Amino acid sequence: MFRKIKDALASFVSSLGETVSKKELSEEEFNELFEEFRWRLLEGDVAYEAVEILRSRLASRLVGAKVPRLGDSRGYVLDVVRATLKELLDGSVFGRDLSTLIKESQKPYVIVFLGVNGVGKTTTIAKVARKLLRDGLKPLVVAADTFRAGALEQLEIHAGRVGVPIIKGRYGADPAAVAKDGVMHAVKNKYDVVLVDTAGRMHTDRDLMEELRKVVRVVRPNLKVLVLDALVGNDAVSQARWFDEAVGVDAVILTKVDADVKGGSALSIILTLGKKILYVGVGQGYDDLLEFNPDLILNNLLSINT
Repeated sequence: MFRKIKDALASFVSSLGETVSKKELSEEEFNELFEEFRWRLLEGDVAYEAVEILRSRLASRLVGAKVPRLGDSRGYVLDVVRATLKELLDGSVFGRDLSTLIKESQKPYVIVFLGVNGVGKTTTIAKVARKLLRDGLKPLVVAADTFRAGALEQLEIHAGRVGVPIIKGRYGADPAAVAKDGVMHAVKNKYDVVLVDTAGRMHTDRDLMEELRKVVRVVRPNLKVLVLDALVGNDAVSQARWFDEAVGVDAVILTKVDADVKGGSALSIILTLGKKILYVGVGQGYDDLLEFNPDLILNNLLSINT
């Protein structure tokens, strides 16, 4: 997993380490060494914008660096690279355990899930429901995707498998009305949290986006969570910016991280998104959902020992 990023990083660190062991690293030398690293990152599906962020941050810390003759030059460079990446990744930490946040909030806590078709949104909702249930909360799933054929049945199957009740409307019904009914049911029956599924809207469909705005206006969610596919890279960043402009995005769940063999797409999304990452999906099982952790990314995603 993430072999290309690991190999590119190892080569870059070695080249820099060799240079700073001999003399102070000039800006010209840094740029020359980074150019090879840049192309390897781009080949590993790291977005250009993410590469430039890395270049700028690393240059500010490494240009002018020189390690004493008997010092560990490679170790020094690796520490700088690790610290730089961790600083960037730390900016995407959600910062709160979701279950604890819900327990401390007024009930029901309403979460609306957003995202285009194919990102794994329905399965992700079931994973979140299972986690909340295991943490002692009483979740309710609401199937407000009345647009896509099979969506209601698919979510109902997932909810049944994780043991969480579901409220659903009928195909063609007003999604906002279905979502509102779900929230009212949760109030009446004292549910702790409501997980609202919405249609897998293509982010270029303005009519469907207006429906989504209506859902948000009607249920006034505590949290709007965008589900993104780690494998689509730059397109995921575009989706996030569109959804954020349309209805606002509070947090992101990144799916299929385990399938991102090169590693670049996931890294690009995290570095360029500017949003907090709530969870990362690392498999198809209902327990394959991990809190976003920079150290986990550094160790497992980038294979760097921290």
